[in-house]
Amino acid sequence: MSSTASELEPVAWTRETSQEPLETNDDTLKAVREMIKAGKRTQIVELLKKWDPIDVMQLLTRLRLKHARKLFQWLPANPSIKVVAELRPEFRSILMEATTLDQFRDILAGLDPEDATEILNEFPDDVADELIARLPDVEEIATRASYADDTAGRVMARKFVALREDCTAGEAVEQMREEADRIRKVFTVYVTDFDGKLTGTVEVGKLLLAPDEQTLGKLMNRDVIAVSTDTDQEEVLRLARKRDMRTVPVVSGEGHLIGRITPKQLTRIAADEANEDMLLMSGVSGEARSDDTVFRIVRGRLPWLLAGLVGASVAATVVGSYEDQLAEAAILAAFIPVTMSMAGNAGLQASAVAVQGIATGALWSGDILFRLVKEFFAALFNGAVAGVILAALVLIASMIVPLEAPWRLAIATSLSLLCVTTLAAMVGATVPIILDKIGIDPAMAIGVFITSSNDVLGVLIFFLMATTFYMS
Repeated sequence: MSSTASELEPVAWTRETSQEPLETNDDTLKAVREMIKAGKRTQIVELLKKWDPIDVMQLLTRLRLKHARKLFQWLPANPSIKVVAELRPEFRSILMEATTLDQFRDILAGLDPEDATEILNEFPDDVADELIARLPDVEEIATRASYADDTAGRVMARKFVALREDCTAGEAVEQMREEADRIRKVFTVYVTDFDGKLTGTVEVGKLLLAPDEQTLGKLMNRDVIAVSTDTDQEEVLRLARKRDMRTVPVVSGEGHLIGRITPKQLTRIAADEANEDMLLMSGVSGEARSDDTVFRIVRGRLPWLLAGLVGASVAATVVGSYEDQLAEAAILAAFIPVTMSMAGNAGLQASAVAVQGIATGALWSGDILFRLVKEFFAALFNGAVAGVILAALVLIASMIVPLEAPWRLAIATSLSLLCVTTLAAMVGATVPIILDKIGIDPAMAIGVFITSSNDVLGVLIFFLMATTFYMS
């Protein structure tokens, strides 16, 4: 195929020219693929210069990996940096090779330290660390590596507007105009004392409406909330949501303003934490990625599977200990899956609500007892309804298939369902809170731990009820 850049321009993936969704523009995709195979570097680079970085990103994610790597290496430095910022972290790490890292090292070394640091924040931590290690004598950029992963220091932006208390509103507005090229979006002006310590904040809207001669010391909100560089990013997000903060200032141990968490970073933190919690709730390591090697996949999943195996083995042991009862009344075996399923579902529901409350800051110490009481009565009601329905089903089934002592069986199964649902919900609601108090991610509770523990409790309660009310 002898496609040229001019032939492709009418269907280029730009919002101005493309009337069809990017995902279905297969003709353009095919033409670009053929140009890459033919080695037409100059033509394709000229074409892609006219595309939006987001469109180039979509193109890369639809190409075969070897073609995407080649195209990425062909891109000039400026567009390629912007494209990388749009890529999903797991795809960026696959796409970037040693030669590409060397290329970015040279680009970052020639940038202003603040610009370079901001770009580094766009990369996955492992890629950023690799780049920092390759940078020659760039101390200000390298300090980023001194902060632990998932902390405010690691993700904060060093660009902000900070002025002293004696600065006037007019001077502040003029300063914002001068900083416009360096800082694209300013929502809050930070106010410091003569030593550079954070003392307050002024919203931009309030600043613009104030008289020019008014000092920031009289305009500012002194009830300022800041975080330290070692504050966990999840705690930063929780604080921002609780206090409805668009940006979060970051201060040093002495109280000096050194950075801020931007709205973009807060959104990214929320996505990262949600993704990590989803993986943990599924019984997968929170660091798992789609491009993991076989070894990393096994290392991240096998421990959880083995933990589930232990829980299932304990449940099987409980069932085996009631072998005589099962031999005497085989009908009981039919209700074991029902009991285990209800226990698991009730526990997962309660623990999911608890984890969400902890993550969003909606659950606090003074509220715990009240919420647990609510969970108890809700679970009691749910268990009662489920138990009555199960009892009715048992009695209806006894009219079709002869059952020994159907009323006693109905009572035993319904009471077991009531107790199992209530207990499982209380375990699910309590365990995440306990884990959070001792410093363990409560999302871990929703996976194998809650399911396995409730399976064991469910089977044990079921047989206790069966032996008490049905087989006595």
